[in-house]
Amino acid sequence: MADRQGGSTQTQRPTRPTTTTNDHTAFLRRLHENSPNSTRLIGFLTLLISGAILLFLTGVTVTATFLGLIFFTPLLFITSPIWVPLVTVIFVAVAGFLSLCGFGMVTMAVMSWMYRYFRGFHPPGSDQVDYARNRIADTANHVKDYARVYGGYLHSRVKDAAPGA
Repeated sequence: MADRQGGSTQTQRPTRPTTTTNDHTAFLRRLHENSPNSTRLIGFLTLLISGAILLFLTGVTVTATFLGLIFFTPLLFITSPIWVPLVTVIFVAVAGFLSLCGFGMVTMAVMSWMYRYFRGFHPPGSDQVDYARNRIADTANHVKDYARVYGGYLHSRVKDAAPGA
């Protein structure tokens, strides 16, 4: 218990050999253990070469982009009265087509879900629909009962106000 409270439980380090022959062999052994094997060396060279190729391709791409902007910007400004309406029409057409496709997919998914629900296959979320349907039916029954009780009361009050009616 005294050892756990902060007693002196230091680990002893191994003593270093004092002869020079052991120092050299230990150094060579440690160097050999930490030297990379052929698989690590090939992996490192592959990483280095592929990284250099990708860096070169990135530089070529950035350079080509800037040169293209320098040479084609005047042409783009001169022909912009043609490009702006064309790009606007194409954008609206593509956005409309994608919206139509998206709404069509949603409609198909809803119709598929409704088909499976009405066929009794219990698709995901059908328990929530059943719960909502039961709540609506219960509320309608409560409103009907309330109208029956208080509607007759109001009807009899109208007859009291106008006995001949």
